[in-house]
Amino acid sequence: MRLDKLLAHAGYGSRKDVKELLKKKRVKIADKVVVKGNVHVDPKEQIVTVDGDTIDYEKYLYMIIHKPQNYISATVDDKDKTVIDLVPEKYQHYDLAPVGRLDKDTEGLILLTNDGMLNHIITSPKTDIYKTYYATVNGQVTEDHIVQFKNGVVLDDGYKTKPAYLELVESGTTSEIKLSICEGKFHQVKRMFRAIDMEVTYLKRLRIGDISLDKDLTIGKTRLLNEAELAYVKSLKK
Repeated sequence: MRLDKLLAHAGYGSRKDVKELLKKKRVKIADKVVVKGNVHVDPKEQIVTVDGDTIDYEKYLYMIIHKPQNYISATVDDKDKTVIDLVPEKYQHYDLAPVGRLDKDTEGLILLTNDGMLNHIITSPKTDIYKTYYATVNGQVTEDHIVQFKNGVVLDDGYKTKPAYLELVESGTTSEIKLSICEGKFHQVKRMFRAIDMEVTYLKRLRIGDISLDKDLTIGKTRLLNEAELAYVKSLKK
């Protein structure tokens, strides 16, 4: 990898900024000052420093975020705040993107990454990776609905969903449920309940595959994946 590309990827600014760093002799490879950006370097084998700080190179970054309401699942938007606005500044240069989407009024787990292959694998309906949601519904959910969801629900456009696993947390005039689905149709959870004449009044995503939302990760906060979650991510790409 070219040195100037490594420095830019590590968050040291634009091509012009990196050129200035090199010109001022602030960059070293194995304790030797380097002033040319076209020098090739192996960041896994060679120690590269800027002002004495070692660059830890990672090609891909994987992060989860506890999405608040009123943020959209996009990288940029002219009107609304996006989940990328919540990413700490030191990770902004990784060009992260949300894996799939959550509605603007939906809270919960979003996975962010610059790994396009993983993004495709998780969002593809062919991989059957289940996502679990918690919801409150204005209606009484019953055991019959659990069977109905498992057999597939016909949406308003005539599409029949794949098997979905409905768990009843609390039943009454307002019900609390958990629902696991492996598809990501537009407003799917809300449309599935509309198909049985109920409305979702609150929705939160709790889980994507083997990655769960931490109970202690407060809303609007982020964290990098832990070792077990990274191992799961790598297993998906095999």
